[in-house]
This record gives sequence, C-alpha cells and structure tokens, in this order.
Amino acid sequence: MGAADGPHPEDGEGPVREVTLDPFALAGLTVTNAAFETFAQDSGYVTQVERTGSSFVFEQLVPTGTAIKSVVSRTAWWQEIEGANWRTPYGPKGLRADALPKHPVVHITLFDALAYCDWAGTRLPSEAEWEFAARSGLTSKPFPWGDSLLKEGVLQCNIWEGQFPYENTADDGHIGPSPAKCFEPNSFGLYAMTGNVWEWTADRFTNLHSPRRVSNPKGPLNGGVYVAKGGSYLCHASYCMRYRTSSRQGLDPRTATGHIGFRVAEKKK
Repeated sequence: MGAADGPHPEDGEGPVREVTLDPFALAGLTVTNAAFETFAQDSGYVTQVERTGSSFVFEQLVPTGTAIKSVVSRTAWWQEIEGANWRTPYGPKGLRADALPKHPVVHITLFDALAYCDWAGTRLPSEAEWEFAARSGLTSKPFPWGDSLLKEGVLQCNIWEGQFPYENTADDGHIGPSPAKCFEPNSFGLYAMTGNVWEWTADRFTNLHSPRRVSNPKGPLNGGVYVAKGGSYLCHASYCMRYRTSSRQGLDPRTATGHIGFRVAEKKK
C-alpha cells in the first residue's frame, strides 16, 4: 500500500507498507444518479447541498447565463452556483440527473454517502480496501493496468487532457464526468478506479503511516478530515496528479462539488 514517489508530499502516500486484508466485496460501479434517485424517493432523504442551496461546479460546465454566487479565490475554476446539487449537477440551467441516469451521482458529502449506505445495507470501503481493489492484483503499480498512464497507447480513464484549466482536448470523449461504466474495467471487474469522480472512503485522513506490516488498517480514531480516493475528470499532471492507485486527499466531510461521489462495499457479517 502507498507509494514512495507521490507527486504531492502533503498527501502522505508513503511509506510503502505491507497490508493484509480480510476478504471483502466492492461495487463494480460508483453509485449512479439512477441508484441515488431510488434511494431519495424511497427514503425521502434530502442531501446537505439541497438544504444549503448551492454547490460548486467546474467553470467550463456551467451553462451560459447562469448566475455565479461566488468563486473560490485560489481555485477560480470552481464556481458556486445556486441550485446546483445532485439533481441538477451543472446548475438549474443544465442537464438534470434524470437525463444522466448512468452517470455517477455527484455533489455528495460524506454524510450523504453514509445515509445511502444505511438505506442500502452497505458501507463505505476503508482506504486500504479501496486501494487494494484499484490495484487489481498488481503490486506497487501506479495504475490499475500497470506502470504507464496509457495502455498500448490508449487512455484508460477520464482525466483532464490539454492545458489545465484552460483547455481540455477531450480526447477521451468527455469534458465532465463520464458514465460510471466507461472504459475497460480492471482485472477485478471494477470500473473507473481512477479518474472520473473522487470517491469517499470510511477512513479519517492522516499523512503519518507506520512502515510496519498491518492487518485491516483503519484511519485514525479522531480528526475532522476524511480520505477520498481515485482522482477525477479534472486531474492532470500539471496540477493535480492524483489519478494513481495510491493517490489520496483529505476532505472535510461536508465537502460537496461536481466531482465527488462514492461507491459502496458489502457489509461484513
């Protein structure tokens, strides 16, 4: 688990350490708009973003004529849009989620993901489980298919292509999120274990890891930041090279944007 050559030292990918896991089952896809719609209708659940009234959308995905509530100063490509939520991921003037049923649900906080898991009888994976699943049987490889971002010269995931954040050539066919079942699955049959949307895990974040061998590791017991894995359609080597199997970032559990979703694991008996 982990990597010694992480491009973002603050992320705490290293040191490389040996981990043993009990058997577990992980969903092949991130939770889709259609699946989340079923949950919302059945349970009456209202996401945190729906309650607060706005969320952040990447600037190139904001429909023309949309009013911008605010802009993140250090990352000006994130625009806060009134009415943006999982039902209207690009804002009220954009496509609705029901027109994108196979896309991953986004604008999801950790608390929203946990509410879905409670309803579905599932759970979020630990970071170690997620990373093991992403590696799909390979040892210390940065990508689910091997050492190189390209496999036989072909891109295998939905990430940024071009000059971030000004131009996306969309050589992979996508400017924003792609359907959850897109590109080839890894050898475990799991789709989009890198790129597309960030995925919540159950673990709190720390960048201090013991190099000792450990079984079924969990994050620290305390702390207000949680681990997200996998990168997104906005990751690019020039800015956010977090689309590798060991990549990680710590997020406030209330964070919700147009590139954060989740997938579930089977509850252990």
